[in-house]
Amino acid sequence: MVLVGSHGEKDGSNDGTVVDFRGNPVDKSKTGGWLAAGLILGSELSERICVMGISMNLVTYLVGDLHISSAKSATIVTNFMGTLNLLGLLGGFLADAKLGRYLTVAISASVTALGVIFLTLATTISSMRPPPCDDYRRQHHECIEANGRQLALLYLALYTTALGGGGIKSNVSGFGSDQFDVTDPEEEKAMIFFFNRFYFGISIGSLFAVVVLVYIQDNVGRGWGYGISAGTMVIAVAVLLCGTPWYRFKKPRGSPLTVIWRVLFLALKKRNQSYPSHPSLLNDYENRKVPYTQRFKCLDKAAILDDNCAANANKSNPWMVSTVTQVEEVKMVLKLLPIWSTCILFWTIYSQMTTFTIEQATFMYRKVGSFEIPAGSFSAFLIISILLFTSLNEKVFVPLARKITHTVQGLTSLQRIGIGLILSIVAMLGAAIVEKERREMANQKNVKKSAFWLLVQFFLVGAGEAFAYVGQLEFFIREAPDRMKSMSTGLFLSTISMGFFVSSLLVSIVDHVTKKSWLRSNLNKGKLNNFYWLLAVLGFLNFLVFLTLASRHQYKTQLPIKPDSGERELKSLNGEMIEDLEKKASIQSVGNAEP
Repeated sequence: MVLVGSHGEKDGSNDGTVVDFRGNPVDKSKTGGWLAAGLILGSELSERICVMGISMNLVTYLVGDLHISSAKSATIVTNFMGTLNLLGLLGGFLADAKLGRYLTVAISASVTALGVIFLTLATTISSMRPPPCDDYRRQHHECIEANGRQLALLYLALYTTALGGGGIKSNVSGFGSDQFDVTDPEEEKAMIFFFNRFYFGISIGSLFAVVVLVYIQDNVGRGWGYGISAGTMVIAVAVLLCGTPWYRFKKPRGSPLTVIWRVLFLALKKRNQSYPSHPSLLNDYENRKVPYTQRFKCLDKAAILDDNCAANANKSNPWMVSTVTQVEEVKMVLKLLPIWSTCILFWTIYSQMTTFTIEQATFMYRKVGSFEIPAGSFSAFLIISILLFTSLNEKVFVPLARKITHTVQGLTSLQRIGIGLILSIVAMLGAAIVEKERREMANQKNVKKSAFWLLVQFFLVGAGEAFAYVGQLEFFIREAPDRMKSMSTGLFLSTISMGFFVSSLLVSIVDHVTKKSWLRSNLNKGKLNNFYWLLAVLGFLNFLVFLTLASRHQYKTQLPIKPDSGERELKSLNGEMIEDLEKKASIQSVGNAEP
């Protein structure tokens, strides 16, 4: 007995849907593979350069040039990042429902380029900035803050970039994976390497942004820094379009969000009907693609065959009655939401690395010899930590965990998330201690503490992301219905989005409750360490909730089929990487939850 593959080969989802740019069946010798995937990767690489180049150093521009308070500046940055990731849901919906991944990526990349061009203009035109402010007036809070007219172009630029970036993020990895045929052993192996190189490539793009572009922004000019970002995005669009003849395209099959809405609508509409005596009486029970479950039983009513649905014509009408498979897919999505809610606070803590931690660096000693490191470039240590622990996970931690647990995964996705949450809590404890000592040295001894002490929080949050990012992505992809890849990716991105929005909300609440005594533009007169303590406490409480929910979660099981189908057992790892789980002889009873 073997399990149904995770890419829908058996349900015909791939039959006739893979075509070339003329709409004809693909010629594998002339389309797809590394050439096509590499050209696609350029779009995400450029998107990461643009977004990281903006987010990691924008707060210093808002505070230093536009004279906006630290709290408000942090809110602007976190709202921008939150919106960008939230719009990933919109990008996934449009790609699945109508446009397809190629067209969505091409349009989104063009919109991103336009947004960064707007940002270049907003930071270059002198009338878009208030009058300069000297140190004396800055210390006495007499600087003139940018007005609404001056901020209008900045906001237009940021949210245009967010609109395009969300569309790229939710589709480019899927479009890249479409260039490999998982039914071909050689291409299947190549696709595994694609995702490794995909993650490595965007990390290199992030490093380039926080090291090179941030330096250019601070020492040459904001216009030059953002102009280079815009140029890379324009080149990426051109490269993407030039590669059109070499791509493989999958036709859109309709958005999973429509399926979810229909099931919820029909369950509500039929809420007064009685349950059938046995689940086998539900619509299309015998042809279900996933096992039937008792959880969220109220949704079963969407698949009840009443008098209006008795006719065969109505049984196939999705607005009259759902199938058991559709109902179970919606149940799977609902099972993700409790864990989804506990992942948000990790990204709230992460967002501090792009806002208040960068602001801290501006008040610390940043010189190495005669060279002064730009405050935003300290984010490079965050990315280096992510790359380091990602490599250690693959080479050390996971193999060691496999020996201890005697399982193929070594660490389950929920265990990875838990480790990431713990590291984020420790990071905030370290950040609070460092900030308290920094402020005391500045106020009592008039001495600047070395900015390299910020490596404590950068290192711990980076290590936490290496665990939490992979764990969350794997969890949402593996536990979601197999045909909901784009939506599950968007759901993962929404946790990042909500984390940034929660950060903005917390900043506003803390500012109001403390009467702006904690979060001040002059950190030496504020109490930023108290804000870090607050995040540590909230993180600990969130971790307790996560432990409770994780202990009750049952991993998704798959419906068995007969061995003569020739199907091999597959699993989705890190979102889309496909590999053999284990030999047939070791497969457990399908009724049990995954270990």
